[in-house]
Formats: sequence, structure tokens, C-alpha cells
Amino acid sequence: MAQNLHRIRQEICEIGRRMYAKGYCAANDGNISYRLSEKEVLCTPTMVSKGFLKPEDLCTVDLEGNQLSGRRKRTSEIFLHLAIMKARPEIKAVVHCHPPHATAFGIAREPVPLCVMPEAEIFLGEVPIAKYALPGTKEFADTVLPFVHKTNIVILANHGTVSYGDTLEKAYWWTEVLDSYCRILMLARSLGNVQYFTEPEAQALLQLKEKLGFQDPRTELRNCDICANDVFRASWKEAGVEQRAFTPPRRGCSWTPGCSPTGSASVAAGSQNNGQPDSGQDSQTSHDQEALIQAITDQVMAILNRG
Repeated sequence: MAQNLHRIRQEICEIGRRMYAKGYCAANDGNISYRLSEKEVLCTPTMVSKGFLKPEDLCTVDLEGNQLSGRRKRTSEIFLHLAIMKARPEIKAVVHCHPPHATAFGIAREPVPLCVMPEAEIFLGEVPIAKYALPGTKEFADTVLPFVHKTNIVILANHGTVSYGDTLEKAYWWTEVLDSYCRILMLARSLGNVQYFTEPEAQALLQLKEKLGFQDPRTELRNCDICANDVFRASWKEAGVEQRAFTPPRRGCSWTPGCSPTGSASVAAGSQNNGQPDSGQDSQTSHDQEALIQAITDQVMAILNRG
């Protein structure tokens, strides 16, 4: 047990160095946590650069945020981490930082567009923007709760991002994927044009995502365009989110309060036909779609194997 604890401490320090090297946490920004047991969480301290953490700098707290051990004071934003862990008991690790390109979307209150890159579709899906609240408070921690079951990463309005997973590596991984994607979007936008996937291309990616074992709440949408950022649209008004810089295509459907998860994973494929499957799809179209899915599968697996 002592050996495993030391390894986890070392891994937190390594993730901190990677965050710092990437420019995701200036000076003392950011915090990392790992659930050791049902009653104990290991976390980074306040006022220490994540690029220069040592294993002995880390603290332990209980699920209410009370410090149990550590020579330094625990992070002031631990309640954000604990709120996520309480809502999703399978989550082991949480990473909060300020990746500049993803954070820029939170400052602009611009939803991150969908249907642009296969990797973003597979590994991210739709990313919500939580409303702003004073960091370190319970209100701030609660801002992520409306989204925590439908995604593994949330943009915090005017603040940064928080990502989480069953390992420290995965929790950090979502942040890196999101910031890279947001940077690419900004570069493409500066060229004056963003080309979105067609409906069949988007559907093929969702099918591939399901095949690879990743869940996506868009498969539960009824009467919605899967490229139109509809999953979290009901939260936009409260958070001040609005599509300004990026306007994804809407293919013959308009969002209403009724456009929401239905619990059916089969209706998204018929989003242009009021939730009914397109009975006119011929065998050639089906063959082309299978070929597309296989091509994308090969690309994604090549990326995973390189990692």
C-alpha cells in the first residue's frame, strides 16, 4: 500500500509538470486530486507551482474537504474535485487548470463546435460551459453538477477547465485533447472558414464512438441536429453562452425545450425525420457508411497505439 501511494504521489507530480510545461497553469495555478479510498483523497497544496511539485508536498483530505495530513495547506478549490467524486463514485482523478485556448472559449462564452475533427468527436463530444461562480466556494463546485454525468470535461466560464477520469492519465488527457482542438479551431477560423462534417460522416463517427466503448449523450437526442451543440443548449442562457464566432450547420431542425435526452439510443440517426429512421437509405449508402466507419476506426486506433 505504501508503495502504491508513493507511485500515485509521483504520478500527480508528473501530471503537474506536464500541465506546467504545456502552459496550462501559470505560477501557482491549477490543482490535481486522486481518490485513495471512500474516505480519503490525495490532492495538491495551495500556493505551490505544479511544475515543481514534490511527492511530500501533497495533502490528504476527507470527502468534506477537511485536511487529514500534509505539511502544506490543501488547495482552496478542493470542493470542486470532491463534488465531482461524490456525484460519480467511479471517478478516481480530477484535474483543474487554465489551458489557454479552451479557457478562451469560456471567456468568450462560445460553445466549442462539433463535427470538425474525428479525434474530438471520439474523445470529447460536446463540451459544456458552466456558469461563473467565485472559485473555492460551494457555489463554484456546484456549477459542474448539471453536466458531470454526460461528459468528462467541463469548461468553467471565465476560469479554466476541469476534467476527470478513472486514472490520472485519463483525467489529464481530456484537457490536452480539448485545448489542442480549441487551438486548431481558432487557427481554422482565422483562415476564414470551418468545414463541418456531413450528416452521414457525423453519424459514422457516433457509431464508431459507440463501437469503441465511449458514450455520447447525442445518441439520446430527439429532433436535434447532432452537429448543432444541442445537448447542453438549455444551460446557455444562465451561463451567457451564445454561438457568435462558430455557427455549426442546422440541417432542417430547430431546437426547442423538447429537444432533450429521451433515453433512446436509436433516435439520433433519424434527427432529420422527427426521430424516425430514414427508410429510403439504399444499400450503396449503407456500404459507403461502413467503409467510412472502418477508415475512421483505423485512424483512431493508430492514434491510440502511438499513445
